[in-house]
Amino acid sequence: MFRKILIANRGEIAVRIIATARSLGVATVAVHSEADEVALHVAMADEAVAIGGPQPADSYLRGERIIEAALATGAEAIHPGYGFLSENPDFVEAVEAAGLVFIGPSASAIRAMGLKDAAKALMERAGVPVVPGYHGEDQEPEHLALMAADIGYPVLIKAVAGGGGKGMRRVERPEDFSAALASARAEARTAFGNDAVLIEKWIDCPRHIEVQVFGDGTGAVHLYERDCSLQRRHQKVIEEAPAPGMTPAMREAMGDAAVRAARAIGYRGAGTVEFIVDGSEGLRPDRFWFMEMNTRLQVEHPVTEAVTGIDLVEWQLRVASGEPLPLAQEAIPLRGHAFEARLYAEDVPAGFLPATGRLDHLRFADGVRADTGVRSGDRISPWYDPMIAKIVAHGPSRASALNRLARALEETEVAGTVTNLAFLGRLARHPGFAAGEVDTGLIGRDLESLTQPVPVAPEVAAAALLVAELGSAPQPLQGFSLWTPLRRHARLRHGDEEIRATYATEGPGRAIVEIGDLRLPALLRPEGWEVAGRHPGRVLRIGGQVHVFARTGTVSFAIPDPLDRGVEEAGQGGLTLSPMPGLVREVAVRAGEQVAKGDRLAVIEAMKMEHVLTAARDGTVAEVLVEAGAQVEAGAPLVRLEDGDG
Repeated sequence: MFRKILIANRGEIAVRIIATARSLGVATVAVHSEADEVALHVAMADEAVAIGGPQPADSYLRGERIIEAALATGAEAIHPGYGFLSENPDFVEAVEAAGLVFIGPSASAIRAMGLKDAAKALMERAGVPVVPGYHGEDQEPEHLALMAADIGYPVLIKAVAGGGGKGMRRVERPEDFSAALASARAEARTAFGNDAVLIEKWIDCPRHIEVQVFGDGTGAVHLYERDCSLQRRHQKVIEEAPAPGMTPAMREAMGDAAVRAARAIGYRGAGTVEFIVDGSEGLRPDRFWFMEMNTRLQVEHPVTEAVTGIDLVEWQLRVASGEPLPLAQEAIPLRGHAFEARLYAEDVPAGFLPATGRLDHLRFADGVRADTGVRSGDRISPWYDPMIAKIVAHGPSRASALNRLARALEETEVAGTVTNLAFLGRLARHPGFAAGEVDTGLIGRDLESLTQPVPVAPEVAAAALLVAELGSAPQPLQGFSLWTPLRRHARLRHGDEEIRATYATEGPGRAIVEIGDLRLPALLRPEGWEVAGRHPGRVLRIGGQVHVFARTGTVSFAIPDPLDRGVEEAGQGGLTLSPMPGLVREVAVRAGEQVAKGDRLAVIEAMKMEHVLTAARDGTVAEVLVEAGAQVEAGAPLVRLEDGDG
């Protein structure tokens, strides 16, 4: 076993690796950018080395600087985590050339699976079923359009490099193919530096089922499957293991195919073989096809750990240090069911745009696993993926595990930035999902109901107001007056809505709140204010904000400054504002140009995803306020239309 390793990553995966290394007595070295100087993974590691600026290209993608840090600190091996350099074969070779061990597969194995078209040809030769499609080298748009027509619409355009849903577009009609191809290529070029694509047949009732494999360079085993069908825009949202509806025959067929894939490239370490499955007639052994192999640890590996009781990071360290596979196939257990929900800082009503901000408060539920790389007081940076945590629940059955996940989401408390917590909670309670009716289109079909804003209950507003005005602890003279109870006026802001109320204290820990025509009695209990006989949730005041951690998610209120008379909304003058922090990838208009409602104005890139901003109305461009290549904050003005135009 190694004495010391360097972790070439950040966030929750770096924290996760440090935890296992510490349990094995292995010392750890963290690397960090300027933006991560006080990050959790830096605080947890035995040593930390600064490697550059906040942009990944200046820090976490600087392979030579990471290798220098490993050599300088006496680390014997480098664990890449996932993302960044984890699937870069040149980095693997550089690590080994420096006399260090790469905790992962060989460079040749990564290359074999790195390009989807070559990987699929290799899998066909290994007897692994692949999706019908075009994986050729001719990348002329006209040829690709012909291939799409031969395959038959709808088709899926996919970047041959990378993953994570980037460079991927579904195309329903031939007339939409050209625009979708250009968009997919642009996104792939930005994310992976390679704009080559392949074309595949779109599966009508697709399920995304992947198999966890582990090899030691000669042999390989599988640790059963995970279902990752609950996706939005090809991004996984909730994963589970095992797959609902899985039969012994199907599991054996998929497991055997995954192991054949690993053995075909002499695989070493943890990997995942992803399959697309046609679930229209249940799970059948003749209805699954190879999509790709991820030659690294997956984000969703905790659900496999939960149902097998195996620490996959421990296996990685043991195999990389020269040990054989710890268990034979028949000795790998499968117990119960597990779910993982990905908690992100993102603005769901605004179309799931990534969000930033300070985490004023963060607390997870008891009894579940929460993998996180942040703490209360940390900032969600615009430079990296906005994941806050992975919440993992395990139970003896699928129903019990899902109930535990739903309850854990209800009890999770996040304040300071918008999140997808309420969205995850609705998904966990979705009747179709609870029944195991999962496919990759579920979220898209029910998106409106899953993202519908929840009206603020009067009891929630009243509890927030009482904490803002009276606090959370009774005062001896609270409510004292010479004659009748003293009525006071108060107000709170929730988004664009102003909530006005009056309240009267009737004694220590007793009050009446009036909102509109409602008269709500309130009592201060040990667990907080009880309003109209119910406890709306824990309430926390932080500075000028009050947060109610209700079962439907965090409801945040601003306490207005009485001296603040308000300002006109920024968007009223025909301004197009950046909806998130990001890079201005393209400006599509010039001053003086006429635009129609819906015309393309600019493209913002954030988290390696492109977001097209369009004109809200017809008009004339008065001013272009940014240039392509500029880094902007959320709310930054980009384009202004003439006042009163259109």
